[in-house]
Amino acid sequence: MHTVINDEFYMKLAIELAERVIGQTGINPAVGCVIVNDGQIVGMGAHLRRGEGHAEVHALQMAGSRAEGGTAYVTLEPCSHFGKTPPCSLRLMEAGVKRVVVACTDPNPVVAGSGLTLLRQQAIEVKVGVLALEAYRIIEKFAKYITTGLPYVTLKTAQTLDGKIATHEGHSQWITNEQAREVVHTLRHRHQAIMVGIGTVLQDDPSLTTRLSVQGLNPIRMIVDSKLRLPLNAKVVSDKSAQTWVLTTITADQDRAAALERNGVTVIRINEGDRVDVRKAIEACGQREISSILLEGGGHLNGSMLEAGLIDQVVLMIAPKIVGHKDAPGSFIFPGPAKMSDAYCLEQISVETLGDNVIISGLPVRQEQEGREE
Repeated sequence: MHTVINDEFYMKLAIELAERVIGQTGINPAVGCVIVNDGQIVGMGAHLRRGEGHAEVHALQMAGSRAEGGTAYVTLEPCSHFGKTPPCSLRLMEAGVKRVVVACTDPNPVVAGSGLTLLRQQAIEVKVGVLALEAYRIIEKFAKYITTGLPYVTLKTAQTLDGKIATHEGHSQWITNEQAREVVHTLRHRHQAIMVGIGTVLQDDPSLTTRLSVQGLNPIRMIVDSKLRLPLNAKVVSDKSAQTWVLTTITADQDRAAALERNGVTVIRINEGDRVDVRKAIEACGQREISSILLEGGGHLNGSMLEAGLIDQVVLMIAPKIVGHKDAPGSFIFPGPAKMSDAYCLEQISVETLGDNVIISGLPVRQEQEGREE
């Protein structure tokens, strides 16, 4: 297979750089940059951490004087405003870059094309849209958060061929194979938070940490617990491996809340009533600068979130097992539609096989519905 050296050739490298830092930039987007001059790559960089230099800054530092007259390939429109760091558009101009190739424009209303305009005003050639879809997939969590104030929610569930997430006695370890479980831990690394219901904690006592062959990032652990039943000896409380937040109601027991807080748990009261309103819970997460959540809930929490229109992506892992029994819990438990034509559907489907397991990913069709409570 022959490789053609063109704008896509260098943009692919910039996208690869951005892909590697997904999960470590907080609410900021993962961005990659490659600088080319006289047919040579002279600088590369990625945005590594919120509040620190953007991808263009790192690439320019590597390129030094060789950036002058060169082309910068950037996966996301260079910023034009002064935030925690100076605008990258200005840095590119100061370095003497003559051409900038951008994959996708910035969804951030503060930027929204102004970076490109600034470059063009300085007679810098700008090309936009090279591998735009591939680049947008990298920043989709950021795009959701920056335009709505709500976190991007990925629902991951592992089930048997007959749609069960555990046996009728609650046994669930392990449904999927080791390869699929490694994918789950990669998903944890790439999300700011992981959310489960209190039932999952009481049943399995999970750690909810990232366990990879190399060290990964642990997400904030969020437990939806309307009555504060979380035991003080649960792993998510006692192991101190990551932050643990409990999302509960305003009327939940004060003494239980105080005991959890003394053990390092953050208790967040969401709403009045007997159950946590999942829509208000997600809004509260956004207000606390959580831009992405991996939902690993049970059937009830999954169903509530789906009905409330809060799921952005579904990752369904299926193992070739059948457990049967009418009381075995399923991946989604909610009233559901009366007609098959009204069933929830997935779009932009991808299918992957890992050994004897199948992973189906897609975007659920969104419907405007009133939020349910969990």
